[in-house]
Amino acid sequence: MSSIKKIQVTFDCAEPGRVGRFWCEVLGYVAPPPPEGFTTWDDFNRSLPPEERDSWFVCSDPSGVGPRLYFQRVPEGKVAKNRVHLDVRAGTGLVGEERLAVLEAECARLVALGAVRVRVLPADEDNESCIVMQDIEGNEFCLD
Repeated sequence: MSSIKKIQVTFDCAEPGRVGRFWCEVLGYVAPPPPEGFTTWDDFNRSLPPEERDSWFVCSDPSGVGPRLYFQRVPEGKVAKNRVHLDVRAGTGLVGEERLAVLEAECARLVALGAVRVRVLPADEDNESCIVMQDIEGNEFCLD
């Protein structure tokens, strides 16, 4: 049996820096320092040919536990439901009204960052409540 590998989650988007900074705020992730020889990422970006500028953004969990996130510019817009989405685990271990209150508070914080609240999926006999949301380019994710 092979060992478990680290993963990277890749987002196709129109504005990688904007979407990447949104997810940094959501998850507490950070961008790495700019490449050697550059004071800022903007300096590095200006050194690229025009067609490559602002074409990607990367960030990671500062604790090293979560996956690296990579955002790449693509020409086409989002047209259908995501086949894969992130669950932001804001209510882990909580149930009922206490869980929903924590999810609602986190939802309000994310809406202030530009996210869109889609709907609440109420608790049933198998699952606790969660809130379906969209990031700033319409990618679905759940507050769970």
